[in-house]
Order: sequence, then C-alpha cells, then structure tokens
Amino acid sequence: MKPVAAIFSLLAMLTTSAVQADPTLADKKNCMGCHHATERRVGPAFKAIAAKYAGQSDAADKLAQKIIKGGAGAWGAVPMPANSQVTPAEARQLVVWILSHK
Repeated sequence: MKPVAAIFSLLAMLTTSAVQADPTLADKKNCMGCHHATERRVGPAFKAIAAKYAGQSDAADKLAQKIIKGGAGAWGAVPMPANSQVTPAEARQLVVWILSHK
C-alpha cells in the first residue's frame, strides 16, 4: 500500500471509531429515560429528531449544545434539562448516532 493510501486508510478507521455511539452510551447518559428510537416519550423520538434536522449543515453542533445545555420550545412545552455530565465528545457521538435514525 502506498504511504498516502495508508494514511487515508488509517484516518478513515480513526474517524469511524471516534464517532461510534450506540444505545449503551445513550442509556448510560440517561437519554433513554425521555427518548426512544421510534416513539415519542417525554421527548421526541430519535427518528423524529433525525428527520427534523436532516440536511442541516449545523445540526450536529446545534444538537450537541442542546444535549449539554438543555433547551426548550423546539418540541413542545416540556424543556430538555441540561446534561452537564455529558462531555462535548460524548454529545457529538450521541448526535451522530441520533441523526443516523432514518
């Protein structure tokens, strides 16, 4: 393998592993208490979130901030509380996973 191809291959592997999130992380960070993959609970379903933010270039950053700082009004009267126990990297992982629900 040529050096340039090897570098791109390594970067692809690192990028893929860095953004992997799954229900385990969502459960660990208490997301699943209010959210579900396909059904509305206290908060919207992950599938609904993915649909609402599909194609928005700033969606990942916007949603990561909402996870950490909380938010209100986007999905009804019940506010989303701040989640200070979620790191920015974990918030980004969760957002990538949430947006994959199509």
